[in-house]
Amino acid sequence: MDKKLIEQAYEIAKARYAAIGIDTEEALAKLQNIQISMHCWQADDVTGFENQGGELTGGIQATGNYPGKARNIEELRSDILKALSLIGGSHRVNLHEIYGEFGGEVVDRDKVEVKHFAGWIEWAKSNGLKLDFNSTSFSHPLSGDLSLSNPDPEIRRFWIEHTKRCREIANAMGEAQGDPCILNVWVHDGSKDITVNRLEYRRLLKESLDEVFATKYEHMKDCVESKVFGIGLESYTVGSNDFYIGYATSRGKIVTLDTGHFHPTESIADKLSSLLLFTPEVMLHVSRPVRWDSDHVTIMNDETMDLCKEIVRCDALDRVHIGLDYFDASINRIGAYVIGTRATQKCLLQALLEPIETLRRHEAKGEGFERLALLEEGKSLPWGAVWDMFCLRNGVPVGEEYIAEIEKYEAEVTSKRV
Repeated sequence: MDKKLIEQAYEIAKARYAAIGIDTEEALAKLQNIQISMHCWQADDVTGFENQGGELTGGIQATGNYPGKARNIEELRSDILKALSLIGGSHRVNLHEIYGEFGGEVVDRDKVEVKHFAGWIEWAKSNGLKLDFNSTSFSHPLSGDLSLSNPDPEIRRFWIEHTKRCREIANAMGEAQGDPCILNVWVHDGSKDITVNRLEYRRLLKESLDEVFATKYEHMKDCVESKVFGIGLESYTVGSNDFYIGYATSRGKIVTLDTGHFHPTESIADKLSSLLLFTPEVMLHVSRPVRWDSDHVTIMNDETMDLCKEIVRCDALDRVHIGLDYFDASINRIGAYVIGTRATQKCLLQALLEPIETLRRHEAKGEGFERLALLEEGKSLPWGAVWDMFCLRNGVPVGEEYIAEIEKYEAEVTSKRV
């Protein structure tokens, strides 16, 4: 795209926004500093590289069989770096425990150590990236339907030890990168049919988490994530939203809101202002649920837009962490990374370009017509020209130009993975 045309369009947009009191340069500077935590598991359909093998379990699925998925850590890292080269800004990479470097050795999850992620720490440092981390309770011979809430003390002990070790690894990552690593704990625990002992399983989960979190670390932050139900676990989820809000507020932990983990008509954006009053921070896992938690690629839809606007309206950019969590195996996986991350950034930019102070004044005065009119007119303001300038300044493709870059990478790299 012609650089001169982009610059000319931006100057017009800059003046247009200035007329309503918005400084586009300030918005661009804020967007530049928002780090999105990009999930490693999009590149390989949540397979991981431990030596267990087997089917994806725990109430989750990756659908599709598009050719070229990453088969090893080297390919995964190459795919992530390719995607990041097409995305403006500086971002993070979010790992699950099953993506350690085990060197062909069988390392069970209750034996995982910091050394198994030393390569990731060095790779991130050499590429100017920071890491986040997740414990992994699914796709394991001991996963079953219950992990941290399992009434079998030996199975429960296994998963407690696993999660403890994940916290230790996250702390080492945070110390090495000079920025706290966010450790997310999500377990699939639940039941397919009617459950009559709900309280007991939740008591066990609470006790397990208390033991897991007993050690205090300086360089990591703990998050807990709820779910409505999983495939094959439809009737009961131990770690429900109510459970984790109660747990997090009583223990000073961060709540993770996954946009696919709620009922289809629930507004995730509406939950932020409540949580921010009672929890230190909030973690987001952004995807696109179609009917439910289908983990479609994030796009610039109303739900993502509302979520980003609520973050900015709450003045919570420093308290809300944004991660992506989708795994679409039906399309080019690098393309999925780029579409989803850029879509999230586009929504954040539009939120940053909103005349919030003027809107608040209208609201405080009871001027509903003026507020709604300004919100509607804002939809047609030339935010796209500001976005193009963001891409240009970051040296990444403007508009649809990234499509050809991904097609080239597919022809030269991923199509040869057979």
